Amino acid sequence: MADDSVLSTADVVNTRLRANALGVAGIVFLVLAAVAPLTGIVVVSALVIGLGNGGGAPVSFFLVAIVLLLFAVGYAQMSKQLVNASGFYAFVVKGLGRTGGLVAGLIATVGYNFFVVGTVGTSGFYMQAVIAELTGFDMPWFAWGLLSIAACFALARIGVDFSSRVLGVSLVLEILILLIFDISVLVRTGYSFSAFTPEAVFSGSLPIGLLLAATGFLGFEATALFSEEAKRPLRTIPRATYTAITAIAVILGVTAWAVVSATGTAEAQRTALDHAESGDLVFSLAATYLGPQLTVVLQVLLLVSLFAAMLAFHNSASRYLYSLGRARILPNVLARTRSSGAPQVAGLVQAMFAAGVAGIFAAVGADPITSLMPSMIGFGTLSVLVLQALAGLSIIVHFRRARDRRWWSTFAAPGIGLLGMLSIVVLAIANFDIVAGSDAVAVRLLPLLLVLALIGGIAYSTYLKRTKPTAYGALATDLEKFNAHADQSGPIPEGDRR
Repeated sequence: MADDSVLSTADVVNTRLRANALGVAGIVFLVLAAVAPLTGIVVVSALVIGLGNGGGAPVSFFLVAIVLLLFAVGYAQMSKQLVNASGFYAFVVKGLGRTGGLVAGLIATVGYNFFVVGTVGTSGFYMQAVIAELTGFDMPWFAWGLLSIAACFALARIGVDFSSRVLGVSLVLEILILLIFDISVLVRTGYSFSAFTPEAVFSGSLPIGLLLAATGFLGFEATALFSEEAKRPLRTIPRATYTAITAIAVILGVTAWAVVSATGTAEAQRTALDHAESGDLVFSLAATYLGPQLTVVLQVLLLVSLFAAMLAFHNSASRYLYSLGRARILPNVLARTRSSGAPQVAGLVQAMFAAGVAGIFAAVGADPITSLMPSMIGFGTLSVLVLQALAGLSIIVHFRRARDRRWWSTFAAPGIGLLGMLSIVVLAIANFDIVAGSDAVAVRLLPLLLVLALIGGIAYSTYLKRTKPTAYGALATDLEKFNAHADQSGPIPEGDRR
């Protein structure tokens, strides 16, 4: 009898995430690290300016933020009813049912895991280039990528609260260097309000500008993924979501404004296109506005930013694997956790998957920037955009079924946000070669994986319903296990953790 009790306790401990580990600041650090503000400025803002609406790029970031904040109004209301590590998958189950949730879970799992593969290539490439330039030590990109994902796995195993502290330091340093750049442009050149004129906003392609700007916000949805590990999650998650979206908008929008002001609003698009191949638009401006020493600091912090993004997305991808394993949709072994509460097996599987797929690209001699990064991050981006739209639809459907009378917060605001997100999804599919940065046939066909996820999710759901009703039922019942004590400041009582 005693042995059974010990085993039972061990089983409970080893399949639970760590409760009360994160406050609003910790979750915001995790989310903003995934967004990687410095990477967003160096890569995303340059694309928005060059391929989107040129000098009107700041407006693109602010418009996307408005759409996401409207969506977040409904998202916050749903977050107050759900405490689950499944993120948007849980939202879709709540609104569209088990089959819809399973489809969303597959899209999320594939998308986030592909995204991590892309970060292996991106981080490896820039580490090779920057470290070789600064020190003369040259090592293949894949070796740097392997070291990066191994370090992410090791840090994530310590616990999500430790990850949030590491990412918090990275985030502060990134924002500090961007703030210095912004102030330098303000003092030496001034900000040009012509960036907000109709001529600038509608120059080039505003739709493409909005699409690319939306990629700069990817990662904000991860707030819900950490709800089981949050302190007072029914309050913390909504606050963290509003804070994250607003912070991203301010950081990317204001710094993009500084960039177009430094280049000249009318000349911004041409200048960005001139630097497109080398990808050094921001670095070229940094040489003028930061000086040589701080430009080196900027290069080093870019490496830190890329690593932080990898760590944040590794945490997110691991939690989707963990959640589907806990619901027995994927092998239940994925639900095992360490004493720190970190997903042990799911984290290992995620890291091995990322290293393995990146290794295939390296083995065939594919370039990490022109092949690996665009295909993997491009598809990951599309997957997350689709997931956001599904969650937006689920929020509206759920509250309409519940006959909720809060017209603005549960229908109008999320409805407007949903229309905006659906527009971005349509743009992403129609212009996937731009999202992925490649017009190769294999890359352009990647969106078909979403169709396979839809068909596979429906087929798998039917199979589970007929042959494994317990697993099928767990798609919904798993969502309700963690709400009873969700808004308490103390840990969940041991006897209630099942």
